[in-house]
Amino acid sequence: MKSYPIDYDLFDNDEIIQIVEFYQLVEEANMKKVNPQVLSKKHKQYQTIINSKSIERQMEREFEKHFGISVYKTIKKYKKS
Repeated sequence: MKSYPIDYDLFDNDEIIQIVEFYQLVEEANMKKVNPQVLSKKHKQYQTIINSKSIERQMEREFEKHFGISVYKTIKKYKKS
């Protein structure tokens, strides 16, 4: 199982599950086409959970560092679709 760069002390179990699901969808979106509406919905849930732009950016930088995938660029690409 992959280990995602999440500060597990900041979130409860349900929130962690939703964050992991979002990260998995971002990874999938970079390997094949995913439903843009599903990605958008998961992204909004993710942002609601994080609820802090600075923490969101920090987590996304760590995600990109570990997996070589930019959450920002992935979302931007799908918004254009």
